[in-house]
Amino acid sequence: MSLPLPLQEHVPLAPLTTLGLGGAARWFARATSIDAGRDAVAWAASQRLPLFVLGGGSNLVVSDAGWPGLVLHVAIAGLRTEQDRNDTLLTAAAGERWDDVVARAVADNLAGIECLSGIPGTVGGTPVQNVGAYGQEVADTIVDVTVLDRHDGTVSHTANRDCGFSYRMSRFKAADADRFVVCGVTYRLRQDAPTVAYPDVIAFMKERAIMSPGVRDVREAVMAIRKRKGMVLDGADPDTRSVGSFFMNPIVPRAVHNALCETEKVAVPSFRVDVDAVKIPAAWLIEHAGFSRGFTDGPVGLSTKHPLALVNRGGASAADLIALALRIKRQVADRFGILLRTEPVFVGFAGNADVEYLSRAGA
Repeated sequence: MSLPLPLQEHVPLAPLTTLGLGGAARWFARATSIDAGRDAVAWAASQRLPLFVLGGGSNLVVSDAGWPGLVLHVAIAGLRTEQDRNDTLLTAAAGERWDDVVARAVADNLAGIECLSGIPGTVGGTPVQNVGAYGQEVADTIVDVTVLDRHDGTVSHTANRDCGFSYRMSRFKAADADRFVVCGVTYRLRQDAPTVAYPDVIAFMKERAIMSPGVRDVREAVMAIRKRKGMVLDGADPDTRSVGSFFMNPIVPRAVHNALCETEKVAVPSFRVDVDAVKIPAAWLIEHAGFSRGFTDGPVGLSTKHPLALVNRGGASAADLIALALRIKRQVADRFGILLRTEPVFVGFAGNADVEYLSRAGA
């Protein structure tokens, strides 16, 4: 079977990721339409090649060995809005830059995704990760996800209730990780008060005496906070050569949090999840396990601005990064009895015991 898309061989993947490390793709194709994506999927299947779907590269750790099959870069463009009573349905193609979509919504004075400003990557990754920050997550606004089924080539719309959303998780990342290619997403937004729930955002408003913030105020606050933490991409700032938050904030039973406060003899910060569970900032656990901001371990380390960002300081290998992540996870586990769980997607690490351990959580 021939592929109508231009195929490239041995394409370095490091330049296509925010971490800037890892090996090459044996085969590489860029799809700007659903039909092109379908053709690429069919070609990989006909050649019995493993397929990896690449978006903005902002949440990936690529192995030093790279990817042995086809990397399909989804670059489908398109953005449209339509009214549904008092709501606005914003539909974005998978290849659109996520922050451009947020900026469009804010410019139209639409609330629902303003707290997700400054997050790198493309639209296609948002439902996969159930992207969230500062009191919002895309599961709150997603209506449906347009997907290409890699098994039979059909295109369908997966409703929010069928996406299996949970904290930084979805069916597209878990049970059906190798089944669907996200082609587009529809979000339900409305002209309403923005979300001002996260302590950093609340503090920003108080400092500036903004009593009734709008969505533009919240976007400005989030962008400023993210820049301060090195979480907005900047080619001149080595602290942004990362995947953003490398570890998720662990959700633990309230009893575990209470015991931790008693053992540590301090009020360990937490955020209520429900009556029986709280979320503990992974950054706090990492710092109190002995890893300060700016910690350096050869060519990798922690951001000088935020301990959740593991950074490539230049010339790092994926093995260097994994070794540091393991060291952090084990030290947090030894100190607090909590297993941190990684947030990024690991590419080309099949059967790697270290990565399997990094992906496990528990308390």
